[in-house]
Amino acid sequence: MIKGLYAAASAMLAGLARQSALAHNVANIDTPGFKQLLLPLMDFMQVPVGQPPAEMDALGRPRLVGEMGLGVAPGPEGSDFSDGGLRQTGHPFDFAIQGSGFFRLETPEGERYTRDGRFTRDSEGNLVTVDGYFVLDQNGNRISIPEGDLFVTPDGALQVDGSQVTVLGLAAFQDPAAELERAGDNTFTALGAPSGDEPGQVLQGYLEASNVNPAQVMTQMVAVARAYEAAQQLVQVQDDLLGRALSTLGRL
Repeated sequence: MIKGLYAAASAMLAGLARQSALAHNVANIDTPGFKQLLLPLMDFMQVPVGQPPAEMDALGRPRLVGEMGLGVAPGPEGSDFSDGGLRQTGHPFDFAIQGSGFFRLETPEGERYTRDGRFTRDSEGNLVTVDGYFVLDQNGNRISIPEGDLFVTPDGALQVDGSQVTVLGLAAFQDPAAELERAGDNTFTALGAPSGDEPGQVLQGYLEASNVNPAQVMTQMVAVARAYEAAQQLVQVQDDLLGRALSTLGRL
């Protein structure tokens, strides 16, 4: 009976974690380049289940009939790196990558990667993100943009008034889900050096939309809420049965 109580309680805790992840996705539906957060659920623990004592094998051990789960727990966080749709803005400092690449950024915590191409010039002429992080070129240096008309070629070359300034730093990963970790501010940190060689093409005047499907995530939130309510009711039932059992034993 206690096992059932713990299993139901673990389902409630896992549901809270899953609902928090879904709420994070909903909050970033309109964030350019956002990759939705994934939070799978996994068995908390598996224990072997044996036959009654009368059913023994040749060594005098209970015959196993399978395994029983003792609850559920949130698995490791992951990210869905599928492409979001492209939205035309017409702004010369808005960039999108058509392909699997990432923009390279310099942050106080080190180099980071993002698909959010909302860039601008700071007071010193540096190309920066909306959070103030420096955008890097192909050599890992900060990009300084002089005054003038900015044009970006598909291979990432930055030109001002027809003269090339530098080339955007793009990084590609063969398996982003395994090689990147979420680092906050819509950026990722790499577990190693970029392993890919085809980052894709840069589109000027476009932004990549979030890859969160609003209808799908709302359906998931409703399903998680219902599962939480069911687990909550099961906890109440288990608690009631446990109380009755203790009351009965107390009268014996």
